[in-house]
Amino acid sequence: MTVSGVGYVGQTAWGQGFARRVRRLTGSEAGGAVVLLVAAVAALVWANVDGAAYNGIWSTPLAVSVGSPPHGVALELSLREWVNSGLMSFFFLVVGLEARREFDLGELRERRRLVLPLLAGLAGMVVPVAIYLSVTAGTRATVGWGAAMSTDTALALGLLALAGIRSPALRSFLLTVLVVDDLVALTIIAVVYTGVVAIVPLLVAAGVLVLVVVARAAHVRSGFVYAVLGVAAWVALHESGVDPVTAGLTLGLLTWARPASREKLEVATDLVRAFREQPTAALARTARVGLGAAISPNAGYQQLYSPWVTFLVVPLFALANVGIPVGGDALAAALASPITLGIVAAYVLGKPVGIAGMSWLVTVVTRGRLRPPVGWAAVVGGGTIAGVGFTVSLLIATLAFTGPDLDAAKLGVLAAAVVAFALSKLVFTVTAMLPESVGERALLGSSPVIVDLLDPIDEERDHLRGPSEAPVSVVEYGDFECPYCGQAEPVVRELLAERGDVRYVWRHLPLTDVHPRAQVAAEAAEAAAEQGRFWEMHDLLLDHPGQLLPRDLVAHAKDLGLDVERFRDDLHSHLGRERIAADVASADRSAVSGTPTFFVNGRRHHGAYDIGSLTAEVNAARVRAEAGR
Repeated sequence: MTVSGVGYVGQTAWGQGFARRVRRLTGSEAGGAVVLLVAAVAALVWANVDGAAYNGIWSTPLAVSVGSPPHGVALELSLREWVNSGLMSFFFLVVGLEARREFDLGELRERRRLVLPLLAGLAGMVVPVAIYLSVTAGTRATVGWGAAMSTDTALALGLLALAGIRSPALRSFLLTVLVVDDLVALTIIAVVYTGVVAIVPLLVAAGVLVLVVVARAAHVRSGFVYAVLGVAAWVALHESGVDPVTAGLTLGLLTWARPASREKLEVATDLVRAFREQPTAALARTARVGLGAAISPNAGYQQLYSPWVTFLVVPLFALANVGIPVGGDALAAALASPITLGIVAAYVLGKPVGIAGMSWLVTVVTRGRLRPPVGWAAVVGGGTIAGVGFTVSLLIATLAFTGPDLDAAKLGVLAAAVVAFALSKLVFTVTAMLPESVGERALLGSSPVIVDLLDPIDEERDHLRGPSEAPVSVVEYGDFECPYCGQAEPVVRELLAERGDVRYVWRHLPLTDVHPRAQVAAEAAEAAAEQGRFWEMHDLLLDHPGQLLPRDLVAHAKDLGLDVERFRDDLHSHLGRERIAADVASADRSAVSGTPTFFVNGRRHHGAYDIGSLTAEVNAARVRAEAGR
């Protein structure tokens, strides 16, 4: 038997459920963590069942050559080296993209907020290194100090999601702290764990990266151009002796991020409409280019590369590097090794002490002017989960150690990740056992958030629902013909019905390029507002998005008992046009380009607008508002 549903036509019930589970898995950080853990376990099993085959396959040489001697270029690396230095460049490209996005659009766009995560990130590396060096003092193991300092950001966030800890504020805080971690770790790989450096290839790599900057400044968007420049930079860095993964990070950091502008979205809409009217290959290509130009290169590349990195590159890295013998003798030797003990102590103790300790110190020294954007329970829990070191730690371990020492380092990294996850889970479990108000404050804190809404609420001008003194205000930019606004409206109504301390504001953003009746619907709402019935008309319009023709609007006015002649005259004279234009201008100032867009206490709401997501955002805003009183 088959079932039919949206996106599942012709699939069996089992297939429908399986497809949904697969999409949920591949679209989440928890899914990436699961795949990575499966790959790590597979590597351990493989290495202990047939260690010779495991090492033999990953040691297989693989050569790539262009041209013939003596003028040709040839690179020969083992399969493991191609993964570690080649594919992992894409991992660091995504790291660089994420870091640049935080700098352009995230918490770090307010530059003074860079101080605390910068210091906390540095302390979260210095303290673990100091612990590792103290444990390994007087031994040759001190050379591997770089393997005891770097957090695997993606795995740490994935494990948090896997444990059920879904806090946008905590995720943002960890990202800002661990961006510093990733940058410093890559710098150390390039400077400390690099042998003899050849100057000429290094200068060539620098020249290629300058060309990337020039291409960005010239608004070149060709993926092929950047692919060629990226490969050239990678090869030059490899020939120079510097680990070429730094090419990926640098390219990511050079890729700017910005919200989609309404003007470019309107151009893209016109191009798609032209293709719809005349579906030719030329117009199809033009439409694709226009759609790509509407979003920033950063967003486009993250969407392109992140899934491949999460579900292919990083698991392959784990499969190639985690395999170590874990038999009785090997395990006993590793557990007695200062390398293993030093790495475990560095991550399990050093990370939380460094991150939480420095955050507290900055807060005290600045008398609260600079403080974490989350509560102290979240700071400690974030510090403990930062003890999950994997990709970069293993990468540095392979550069610093060989033989049994490398196995001991790998075991230390794996053991530290397990203990760090358990400690983090314990911190959040204990916090959840506290009284609700205390626990929420411990997680969310009282730090003021960045205000994204540039035009504050005006009680005399804005359309408001709910008590004016409410601690939480939700502003929606909406369009009466937008189907997503109609889908969000029941969520908003439920939110207002359940809570008596939420103030709701509607601002017009008619997307006339895709919704031709949105403008007249907004003017109808304003005409009803002239008779004191804005919200009644607002609700009718969203409940009947297919009834927005002038005759439908007049019928709505009759249903509401309005003075129909006055309503018709106001509608024909475009009485509300200036008011609507002012709302549209305020949307432009706050970089709002689509509907619905929500702001909760001035902070843009990212992600889904289901009741769970909006309620969580409202609860967080309430806790911060109460703590700030």
